[in-house]
Amino acid sequence: MEYYELHPVTPQQRYINKAVEILKEGGVIIYPTDTVYGLGCDIFNQEAVERIYMIKNETETKLFSFICPDLKDIAKYAKVSDYAYKTMKKLLPGPYTFVLPAAKDVPKRLWTKRKTVGIRIPNHVISRTIAEQLGHPILSTSATNRKGQNYYDPSEIRAVFDYQVDLMLSSGGLEGKPSTIVDLSADQPEIIREGAGDISYFL
Repeated sequence: MEYYELHPVTPQQRYINKAVEILKEGGVIIYPTDTVYGLGCDIFNQEAVERIYMIKNETETKLFSFICPDLKDIAKYAKVSDYAYKTMKKLLPGPYTFVLPAAKDVPKRLWTKRKTVGIRIPNHVISRTIAEQLGHPILSTSATNRKGQNYYDPSEIRAVFDYQVDLMLSSGGLEGKPSTIVDLSADQPEIIREGAGDISYFL
């Protein structure tokens, strides 16, 4: 695994470029978000997606999120109601994952049984810049152990995933909770998981 340490606010562009290059070649990377470190790949590369499932030892029912740079092209990947769009515009970028009906451009392999996807726009320049330069979302899931516990220390993550991924971008230790997951696929919002994002907006 290639390993690079980046400044969390003004990251070195050459390392961002390297991550994007690896994603385009079908690689799997680890990168920081505004909550925990993410494990990700290009959503349109089936072999890379299968690697993520193997690394995480997850079933096909697992909801992975899509890291997007902004809301500009969101309709390509999810069906967004007026209420959902207003909510996302108010709260993003931020530590939320919003569950929405999947749009037809999304590979069906990544749909849940309910035909939904998770949309994530982190408040972190590294993850958003990678997605922006890639040109479409990054499939993302937390870098956890087999019990689902998050790793926050880059050195620990490096030791655990060294031979499983192609590149890791580190920006120091993270101590946040996972993102708050809110289902906006129905008429009423539903809190699936309370995490780092404040849920008072929905109460």
